[in-house]
Amino acid sequence: MAGGGQAAASLLTKLAQAAAGLGIAASAASTALYTVDGGQRAVIFDRFRGVLSETSSEGTHFIVPWLQKPFIFDIRTRPHSFSSTSGTKDLQMVSLTLRVLARPDVDRLPDIFTSLGLEYDEKVLPSIGNEVLKAVVAQFNADQLLTERPHVSALVRDSLIRRAAEFNIVLDDVAITHLAYGPEFSQAVEKKQVAQQEAERSRFLVARAEQERRAAIVRAEGESEAARLISEATAAAGTGLIELRRIEAAKEIAGELARSPNVSYIPAGDSSQMLLGLNGAR
Repeated sequence: MAGGGQAAASLLTKLAQAAAGLGIAASAASTALYTVDGGQRAVIFDRFRGVLSETSSEGTHFIVPWLQKPFIFDIRTRPHSFSSTSGTKDLQMVSLTLRVLARPDVDRLPDIFTSLGLEYDEKVLPSIGNEVLKAVVAQFNADQLLTERPHVSALVRDSLIRRAAEFNIVLDDVAITHLAYGPEFSQAVEKKQVAQQEAERSRFLVARAEQERRAAIVRAEGESEAARLISEATAAAGTGLIELRRIEAAKEIAGELARSPNVSYIPAGDSSQMLLGLNGAR
């Protein structure tokens, strides 16, 4: 019985050792393998050789445990936004918000890791973005930022792409998403608009007065010409024209009185005498 117990104990000991060996082997295997997901790259740090120049693409890869360690980079394009308050050429303060789509240069990932680390974008983009915005905005007056916005955006984009390339960062898109002026400039713009409206109104009044003046001149010239013609006609026809005008005026007055319901006519002693002494005009 004692011999059988010793054999069983020996077998259990061997099984435990084998299980421990398998556990150690599994642990070693797990530490020797790493996986790179889609849209990622891995930079390998070697304790003896430093950061290796070659990167690992998607898939499962082998490393030497303890001696090597992988660092995973996300190489997909990611959005970044940051704001800046800058001074224009005419000393107006303007607030801008810039949105960029950035990704690392895959061929230069070892250099990015060596100089900047995994948080390369947070370390670089806000600083160079503010620098470029201030430099470009200072070249324009406040109103030009609105009237020449495409040109301003192009300058910001080109300058920022060049600056980011110095840090091995690729920018796929750069856009100004927000632009706001200070209260002083807004008040100045409002006053300018009011002044322009007043100027337009003044020009309208001047133009209307000029038209009225020309109309008065034309009327005066017409009246003068009419007076001249009447004078010439009177001189040519003697008193006949004056008598004709008097008769026409008398007829017009008589017609007005005849149409009025509040006027009564009482014939004179001589009923054959016409109203208003028209017989005397014969």
